[in-house]
Amino acid sequence: MGPFEATPPAFVRLASHPVRWRLLSELARSDYRVRELVERTGQPQSLVSYHLRLLREGGLVVARRSSFDARDSYHHLDLERCAEALTATGLALHPSLRLDRTPPPTTGIAPPRRPSVLFACTGNSARSPIAAALVGHLAGDRVEAASAGSHPKPRLHPHAVRVLRDDYGIDVSDQRPTHLDSTSHRSFDRVVSLCDRVREVRRPEFRDPSRSIHWSIPDPAASGARYPAFRQVAADIETRVRHLLPTLTPIPDPEALP
Repeated sequence: MGPFEATPPAFVRLASHPVRWRLLSELARSDYRVRELVERTGQPQSLVSYHLRLLREGGLVVARRSSFDARDSYHHLDLERCAEALTATGLALHPSLRLDRTPPPTTGIAPPRRPSVLFACTGNSARSPIAAALVGHLAGDRVEAASAGSHPKPRLHPHAVRVLRDDYGIDVSDQRPTHLDSTSHRSFDRVVSLCDRVREVRRPEFRDPSRSIHWSIPDPAASGARYPAFRQVAADIETRVRHLLPTLTPIPDPEALP
């Protein structure tokens, strides 16, 4: 068999179909339900469901039951799996095509205005403060991060405080949950909802498709509040944050431009 007769890698076979590529592109920025993907792609539901099933079987997409309406599911693109598949695809073509996954350094004439991101969940006691803390941990002062909840708890969950301290060396013991209303006077470049319930809160920032992103992440306190669940959620959020940061391009300050 000649070199050009080999079967293409699985990622190429999966991603090359136009409908599947569109689905991957949509899920690259946010988690969506099937009916939302039907609206965004303009394809029949039966066709969208068929291609989603192939993407799930290929390990690129994961479906998770909604914590707000268990009859529905959110689909999530596994970006780490995609990165590994892309690297393997390049190596299959030529050994020198090893992808560099390090984001390029930010350059510019003028000092940039820091991009800002708001993480929102219901209680603001675990998922959203973990996400905001990890942005500060991974991006330093290059990105401004805040968190809030639609129905904030009296305090952060002790396991959330513990996992940030033990696994990432971050101390949030002095933080307290805040209400979404406390952020209403601010404008954020990204608004990320981390639970399905808070996404249904019809606030203006959640209705702006250019700014809003949804991560369907289960509440680690909902099933017995066991510490391993918090570690798993924190690891999931860390992966998502690492892939979010390169999309938050620092914005030049218009007053500083020549």
